[in-house]
Amino acid sequence: MANYLDFEKPMEAIYSDIESAKARGNHEAVQVLEKELDKEVGKIFGSLSDYQKLQLARHQDRPYALDYIRLLMEDAQEIRGDRHFKDDSPMLCYLGWIGGQRTVLIGEQKGRGVKNKIKRNFGMPNPEGYRKALRAVRLAEKFDIPVLLLVDTPGAYPGLGAEERGQSEAIARNLLEFSGIKVPMVSVVIGEGGSGGALAIGVADRFAMMRYSVFSVISPEGCSAILWSDPSKVEQATKALKITPDSLLEHGLIDDIIDEPLKGAHRDKKAAAEALKTYYLKSVYALRELSKEEMLEQRYAKLTAPGAFKED
Repeated sequence: MANYLDFEKPMEAIYSDIESAKARGNHEAVQVLEKELDKEVGKIFGSLSDYQKLQLARHQDRPYALDYIRLLMEDAQEIRGDRHFKDDSPMLCYLGWIGGQRTVLIGEQKGRGVKNKIKRNFGMPNPEGYRKALRAVRLAEKFDIPVLLLVDTPGAYPGLGAEERGQSEAIARNLLEFSGIKVPMVSVVIGEGGSGGALAIGVADRFAMMRYSVFSVISPEGCSAILWSDPSKVEQATKALKITPDSLLEHGLIDDIIDEPLKGAHRDKKAAAEALKTYYLKSVYALRELSKEEMLEQRYAKLTAPGAFKED
């Protein structure tokens, strides 16, 4: 059963009518209803608030990293373990082919249903997850394979064990090491990009966001709790944080916005995957035109561009 957010409810009845018309074989009715659906989609999604975009980024039907791996990768082989502690299931690493391009894909996986959410630790990686990602990136560098990183996490796991095993060091190590990896790296926020847990696999030559994704230093819930001690001000916090792709592109913090279907990736996973694939391949081809020195120089300039300072 499809799940609908409150503001998506007007679409639910139309979808139901379309399915009924298809079951009856009434093609004319289907065409009429699909036109009606397009109008409703334009009305709803043409003027979304930042909070509504946050809800879409967290939608339970939104494609996760494993969905994109299944839709995009051929001959996918999983890379497991960090060679220090254990395999961390919230962090996925795969070697395979995307559109004829050999690729190492790294993604954060949230999981669906209680059992899988627990298995994936609700998409919150442990230190060994970030170390596994670094191991996979080094492997890609060794064999000159481009890397695609899919960001989707509420944040790094803040548990006692994770802190004891060096959570902050693992994240910082990735930031340092990723900046110097000598292969094309493309990072895309596919859902929720939360704090350092997202940034740890966000260092790349191209950093993009799907149309209905968010990227933030803190969750709106955390922000409203700290600033106002009032959970009812989540919408206000979402707007103030400027976490949507349009705001981040305006401030020069991301490179591109990937144009997923207007009605959302959760309503058309294949079209969203195709948009992601097109962006990735286009980026890799462009980066391959550069020498390794030029690519690293551009990456360094990009990473050091945000912010400003002056000398007295």
